[in-house]
Amino acid sequence: MGSHSDLIATSVPRREEYPTQQDFAGSLRILGAVLFIFACGLTPCAAADVPVVKGDLGPCSAGFTVTDGASKPLYDARIHVTIVYGFMSKRKSDLEIGTDSDGKARIEGLPGKVKKILEFKIRHGEKTKSVMHDPANECHAAFAVVLDAP
Repeated sequence: MGSHSDLIATSVPRREEYPTQQDFAGSLRILGAVLFIFACGLTPCAAADVPVVKGDLGPCSAGFTVTDGASKPLYDARIHVTIVYGFMSKRKSDLEIGTDSDGKARIEGLPGKVKKILEFKIRHGEKTKSVMHDPANECHAAFAVVLDAP
């Protein structure tokens, strides 16, 4: 049988075996990440942002919600607009964006005054529709577009 001093030396952890402050910080980070993932699985933590394309031509915007004939949102419905501007309308800017899973998209940075009314062309597969818009009449417009069968 060993001496009394051997028993004490083996029952007390060595200094390097004690948990350090870095060990606790790492454990807290992992615990926080697990709790965040668990909480997000139960409730919506962050709403998905609506896709946005910016024209950088002015302060106006147009928001779109695109659905089919059964009022179901259409994913990746393409919205296209050509904006002509400048001296003698020599400049043009083509903007295009696709809708998210909720059928939503937004175009920002539209000019406040246009020489020609904007025509937004919305298409999804074979279905197409045009929406006319004059930003001088309504700077921040919202459109609900229903794409029926062609």
